Amino acid sequence: QVQVVESGGGLVQPGGSLRLSCAASGRTLSIYDMGWFRQAPGKEREFVAGITWRGTSTYYAGSVKGRFTISRDDAKDTVYLQMDSLKPEDTAVYYCNKNPPGPHWGQGTQVTVSS
Repeated sequence: QVQVVESGGGLVQPGGSLRLSCAASGRTLSIYDMGWFRQAPGKEREFVAGITWRGTSTYYAGSVKGRFTISRDDAKDTVYLQMDSLKPEDTAVYYCNKNPPGPHWGQGTQVTVSS
């Protein structure tokens, strides 16, 4: 099973940036399509961004397109999410998983956008 550790979250002002990391802690991530997902308080978990297993294609939820960038470094077995022009509505716990997601989720990393 794919196991990951997410990191890089924090408190940032509106308009700011953060870079999230998703590192493998078990089976390599390099053979899988991967994605970032988020869950805001009181809401369902939702898809944010995805990248194919060779990194040849990326795709985004409409709410983040043009502001977020997903990438991967298979040599480091890590997937990244660069988040720019952050908005208060981006506040959520962010998770990394295979895409489509498997049954096992990591702890996630909290992103809070607030002035």
